[in-house]
Amino acid sequence: MLQIRHSAERGAANHGWLNSHHSFSFGHYHDPKHMGFGPLLVINEDRVAPAQGFGTHGHRDMEIISYVLEGALEHKDSMGTGSILHYGDVQRMSAGSGVRHSEFNPSPSEGVHFLQIWIQPNVTGIAPSYEEKHFAPESKLGKLRLIASSDGRQDSVKIHQDAAIYASILREGEQLEHALKAGRTAYVHLIRGSLVVNGVPLKTGDALKLTQEAAVTLSQAEAAEVLVFDLPY
Repeated sequence: MLQIRHSAERGAANHGWLNSHHSFSFGHYHDPKHMGFGPLLVINEDRVAPAQGFGTHGHRDMEIISYVLEGALEHKDSMGTGSILHYGDVQRMSAGSGVRHSEFNPSPSEGVHFLQIWIQPNVTGIAPSYEEKHFAPESKLGKLRLIASSDGRQDSVKIHQDAAIYASILREGEQLEHALKAGRTAYVHLIRGSLVVNGVPLKTGDALKLTQEAAVTLSQAEAAEVLVFDLPY
């Protein structure tokens, strides 16, 4: 079964300093038809104005992944971690028993554009932890590059859930296929460009839910960057 999630139908929140689009219910946006997809609970596409950001706030028992698209994102947390992320960087923070952090755009003139992804963990109350890795664009060209997994295989960041996240950059005419094992489902989020997924055309910001499908097929790409989530059913 295939279900498209059009970009224009996402929840929108514009606070001036923050322009955000929510794929699933989040904050003041509530849609009972879009409460998450399996353990995937949040995909927020955030644009933060120069010298602005999210002040220090807390999380518990959540796998939080940031995927930077443009600009710089500065992270600080109660574990003593501090870092500035750029395009190609993927950050994973396991909130576990509790962590406080802030996210800030350190540039005085350029905005930052990133995806914030929340995945419900399969363990709770663990010690909070942080991990960050860089995935060069070349590593994603014409292939599905594993960027997050339950065991950190292929030098991906490790998340506490039986899930895998792949990133790909596809140029015109390139196509890929990702097989889905029995009992697995998939969510495809198109970051930019255009793409046909299992016969369904997607444009920038669109997504597709796949259930009871044998594979994810990506084709007819045009300057596409995409995330593929392989999830438990």
